[in-house]
Amino acid sequence: MRKFVFLFLLGASIASCGNKTETKKEPTTGNLKLRLKDSVANGIAENQINPYAVVDVSPMDMAYFPADYPKLKMANHSGGPPKARVIYSRPHLQGRHIFHEVLKHGEPWRLGANESTELELFSDAIIQGKKISKGRYILYCIPQPDKWTIIINSNTDSWGLEPDKSKDVAKFDAPVTKTKNSLEYFTIIFERTEKGANMLMAWDDAEVRLPLEF
Repeated sequence: MRKFVFLFLLGASIASCGNKTETKKEPTTGNLKLRLKDSVANGIAENQINPYAVVDVSPMDMAYFPADYPKLKMANHSGGPPKARVIYSRPHLQGRHIFHEVLKHGEPWRLGANESTELELFSDAIIQGKKISKGRYILYCIPQPDKWTIIINSNTDSWGLEPDKSKDVAKFDAPVTKTKNSLEYFTIIFERTEKGANMLMAWDDAEVRLPLEF
C-alpha cells in the first residue's frame, strides 16, 4: 500500500513538472536602453533620468541679504524686509580652468548659466556712489584679468549670452582677488558690511566683490 502511494505521488509530481508553464518576466532591458538613449540625446546624464523635467547640470540657487532671510523670517528674527536677492544657475568647472576653457577675457558673461542672473533690490541701493532704484534687474559682466565690469540691466526674464545693451542701467568695475582655492561651483553670496553688503562672486581661484549700500 505504501509503495502504491509513493509511486502515485511520484507520477503526479512528474506530470506536474512536465505541464508547468514557466512564467517569463517582462523584458525591460530594451525599454531601458531606449530611455537612456533618448535621455542622453536630450542632454540628461544616465543617472539623472526624470520623466517630468530635465535635470540640469547647472543647479539654480538663490542668495539673500540678509543671508538666509527666509529662515530668519520663519523664526521671527528677520528684523524687517530683505534688502537684496540674487537668483542664478551655478555652472561648475568639471576639470576645466575658468578662463580659456570656460570664459574669455573681454567677452560678456551672464554671471551664471541658463536664464539671465537676476538681482532684485527690495529698497534703493547705492553702488559706487550711484543710486540704483529698487526693482528687478539682470546682471552680466565683462571679465578681465584684474577686474570684472559688472553690468546691471533691465531686460528681465531673458536667457543667455546676448543681453540688450540698450537696457543697461549702470556699469561698475570691481577688482579681482586671486585665491589659493579652486572653487568647483560658481557662487554668489552677500557679505555684511558696515554700510550694507558686498555681493561676492567667486569661481575657480577668482573672487570679485561689488559693494552695495542700503
